[in-house]
Amino acid sequence: MRRITRIATVGLASTALALSVTACGGKSSSDAAEDSSSAAIAYDIGGRGDQSFNDAAYAGLAKAEKDLDIKGTEAEPSEGEGDPDKVQRLTELARAGNNPVIGVGFAYAPAIAEVAPKFPKTTFGLIDDTSKTGKNIANLVFNEEQGSYLAGVAAAKVTKTNTVGFIGGVETPLIKKFEAGFVQGVKDTNKSVNVKVQYLTQPPDFGGFSKPDLGKAAAQGQLDAGADVIYAAAGLAGSGSIEATAKAKKWAIGVDSDQYNQKGLAPYKEYILTSVTKDVAGSVYNLIKSVKDGKPQSGEIRYGLDKDGVGLAKSNPAYTKLTDVTAAVDKARADIIAGTVKVKTAP
Repeated sequence: MRRITRIATVGLASTALALSVTACGGKSSSDAAEDSSSAAIAYDIGGRGDQSFNDAAYAGLAKAEKDLDIKGTEAEPSEGEGDPDKVQRLTELARAGNNPVIGVGFAYAPAIAEVAPKFPKTTFGLIDDTSKTGKNIANLVFNEEQGSYLAGVAAAKVTKTNTVGFIGGVETPLIKKFEAGFVQGVKDTNKSVNVKVQYLTQPPDFGGFSKPDLGKAAAQGQLDAGADVIYAAAGLAGSGSIEATAKAKKWAIGVDSDQYNQKGLAPYKEYILTSVTKDVAGSVYNLIKSVKDGKPQSGEIRYGLDKDGVGLAKSNPAYTKLTDVTAAVDKARADIIAGTVKVKTAP
């Protein structure tokens, strides 16, 4: 697998990407996707190694490379980049013949809307966004609020202080879905539990997804205020929250990937009660396979509890031993799938 590494200066990043991709033999937009022997993902803020969202996308690409006999290319974001840099990145990945080209995260929506029409034979995957559509765009989206509701049920059942916390990386509509589901799950389980909510940054500052120190400080503040369970939906910054929570010997709830099994978080895994998982890996793999099979996905492809597209991880033995907690979570899951419980998508 070929990885285009992150370069701090935006201009240098774009130039390096263009050179590295075209060195393989550039193609015009009219013939860029004549075969489906290669696929590419362009990472979101934080890049690969975030132990969460981006790493889940990488897992899908790695599985496709192994199982489908394709070559994978990864492209990292650059510090402080804007939409023109994303347009350049996606353009060069498509021109190099990658099919599909997948933008990891809603921040790629404007760039994909601009680039996709120029490469009609290439399928573009857009994760976590439905605002931009097209015949060759697959919108890979999830019911994050459903998985977060289950986390809220678990948090309300295990808290001993009747205070739990939610940390959002950046206050966007997507992350507010995580908040809404979590708070509703807590309150539906035990109305007396107090939920402390904090966001690390506000748009257009997206640093709340990439700075572990911000997550660590926010978690420490919530711990000092009595929280004994903290759920963070904050990308790489969430690792800082997990570190602070684990060092205080309180429960952390991970996000996107099963963070109990992430090597980078191994020192803290004992205190990662569970994680709200999104099958980002499966969505990436399925899109690549659909292109490989000659039947490329397009339009909205939604993953919810009913398709195991979101869920709550059971890797920590300490969690599975809490049978009253797992029973409550299982009931909540069944009720959501049956439609008995309707989970809010906004606070």
